[in-house]
Amino acid sequence: MGEKTSSRGDVVTVPNLLSGLRLLLTPLFVYLVLARDAEVAGALVLLLAGLTDWLDGRLARRLGHDTRLGAVLDVVADRVHLVAVAFTLAAHDVVPWWLALLLPLRDLLMLALVPLLRSRGRSVLPSHLLGKVASAHLFLAFPLLLLGGATAPAGESLAVLGAVLGWAFALWGLGLHWWTGLLYGWQVRALLQQAPPVARERRRSRARATSSRRLASISAPQVPESRAAAGRRRAQ
Repeated sequence: MGEKTSSRGDVVTVPNLLSGLRLLLTPLFVYLVLARDAEVAGALVLLLAGLTDWLDGRLARRLGHDTRLGAVLDVVADRVHLVAVAFTLAAHDVVPWWLALLLPLRDLLMLALVPLLRSRGRSVLPSHLLGKVASAHLFLAFPLLLLGGATAPAGESLAVLGAVLGWAFALWGLGLHWWTGLLYGWQVRALLQQAPPVARERRRSRARATSSRRLASISAPQVPESRAAAGRRRAQ
C-alpha cells in the first residue's frame, strides 16, 4: 500500500487559513511599529492575531479539522509570531531584551530533545493545555504593554493600567511557557526509560524473525522419497 497523503481538503481548511493569516500579520506588525511608529495600529494587529489563535483551535475541534498539518502549522505560527513580536517590542524599548531572549531559548531547548524522541520512534509529544494558556497570556500581554506606552502622553492612569496588566500577563505567560518546557523534558525522560531504542528493537525483531524461520524449517516434516524418484536419481 502506498503512503497516505493529505488531500487538498485537509490542507485548505479554515483553521489552517487562520494560522496562515497569523503568520502574515507578523511582518505587518513589525513594519507598523519599527518603520511607522504606529503603536496603536500595531496593538490592534496583535489583538487580531490573538483572535486567530483562539479561533483556529476552536473551529478545528468544532468542524472536525484536527489534522497533523494543522497542529504543526498552529504551533509554528504561534512560535514565529510571539518571538518576532517580542524582539520587535524589545527593539522598540517596550520590553527588556531578557524577556525577548527567554522565549526562543526555551524553544531551542525543546528542539534539542527531538533527536532523543526520534531514537524512540517518536517525533512529537502530546501538547499540554498549559502551553495554549501560556500563549494566550502572551497574546494579551504584548498589546497591553504596547498600548501602555502609546497612551502615556494621553493619560498616566491608562499607561499605568496597561503596564500593570501587561506585565502580569507577560510574567505569567513566560512562567507557564517554561513550565511546559519542563513538563516536556520530564516526558522525554520517562520515554527514554520505558521505550527501547528503535534500532535495537529492529535488530531484535529481525533476530526473532530469523529464529522463527529456522524453527519452521527444522520442524517441517520430511517427505519420504519414492522408489521411482530414487531410481531416477541413481540413474542420473
